[in-house]
Amino acid sequence: MNYVGIDIGSTASKVAVRGEKEIYFVLPTGWSSKETTQIIKEKLKAEGVDVQSDNTKVVATGYGRIAVDFADYVITEITCHARGGREMAGDNLGIIDVGGQDTKVILVENGMVQDFLMNDKCSAGTGKFLEIMANRLGVTLKELFDMAQAGTVLPISSLCTVFAESEVINYIGEGRKREDIAAGVVDSVAAKVAQLSQRKNLPKRVILTGGLSHSEYFTKALSGKIGQTVEPTEKGRYAGALGAAILAEEKSK
Repeated sequence: MNYVGIDIGSTASKVAVRGEKEIYFVLPTGWSSKETTQIIKEKLKAEGVDVQSDNTKVVATGYGRIAVDFADYVITEITCHARGGREMAGDNLGIIDVGGQDTKVILVENGMVQDFLMNDKCSAGTGKFLEIMANRLGVTLKELFDMAQAGTVLPISSLCTVFAESEVINYIGEGRKREDIAAGVVDSVAAKVAQLSQRKNLPKRVILTGGLSHSEYFTKALSGKIGQTVEPTEKGRYAGALGAAILAEEKSK
């Protein structure tokens, strides 16, 4: 049997396969979740996984989960992220997930979700904010982080992405170093994620998932803002998809 987890996010779609095959891949969600779903279906088939076979069970999660019309189960992203986080770091932990359009804080105790909090009203503390600012500075996200490590933080105080972008434009106009602007951008996101996280009583172990989860620089900045260690995770961006694949297996049995 193959167990497939599909996490259709607002900016990126992640896929994890467990069982006879072990597959992970990510692709842009694009403008249409339906279209992305079909691309995923074809890509999986090329990898030898037929989602419509009796030998395959599929769980869909994320922003566009309803678009996965071949899913056997549709499960909320909180549940799937929690299950994926458990697989990565044990039954008692906090999960901070910085996504493209929202940030989630999930508390897991004895393997069960005890509490969670989401910020989906503003993109200022999300990956989208970093993407917008990287574009403004004419660099990739990786280059943004590389520059930030070499810079000194310039304060970006605006809570709104639009106004924060105006601050960045002003800094550019003043001839400030791109490294310092980049450091200010990353610091601003870390501060906003920390503010959300501190609204909950975080346990001793906290991991970062989502598109920034592999960044030691960002986790270090976030740890400093929160006042406790936040661990980066190698496959953190697949937490939702991995959790969905595990749940597909558990439900099928």
